[in-house]
Amino acid sequence: MSTNTKTSSAFVAASWLAFCAGVTTYLIGLNNAAMQLNEKGYYLTVLLFGLFAAVSLQKTVRDKLEGLPFNAMYYGICWFSFIAAISLLCIGLFNATITLSEKGFYGMAYGLSLFAAIAIQKNTRDNEYFKVKKEILAAAE
Repeated sequence: MSTNTKTSSAFVAASWLAFCAGVTTYLIGLNNAAMQLNEKGYYLTVLLFGLFAAVSLQKTVRDKLEGLPFNAMYYGICWFSFIAAISLLCIGLFNATITLSEKGFYGMAYGLSLFAAIAIQKNTRDNEYFKVKKEILAAAE
């Protein structure tokens, strides 16, 4: 890994702001939607599943790129889960009896939430790496 500096506070804040904005707007839209409770539960579960899959995938891909040990089966499951989560949202929205603008709203909020979750995971990992590297260099002096 070639990270020589800590992730900027502005980028960390922007990542958290994007995550909160995406999840909050998705949930507000879900709360205000004229759907049955089981449909709302489906979309909530798809959001939670997607967030978990995105963070798990980011971690395993990063482990692989850094040469850290990883389980190939888990790596495959992470990819499958990430694709499945996005597919479930797309299939649900395709079959939903809501307006096209609402479908776009859910898709954009979902995409923003997943992207921000990945960015937060990356920031956390980069900052931890920087902290450990700094401690090692301080101990060597």
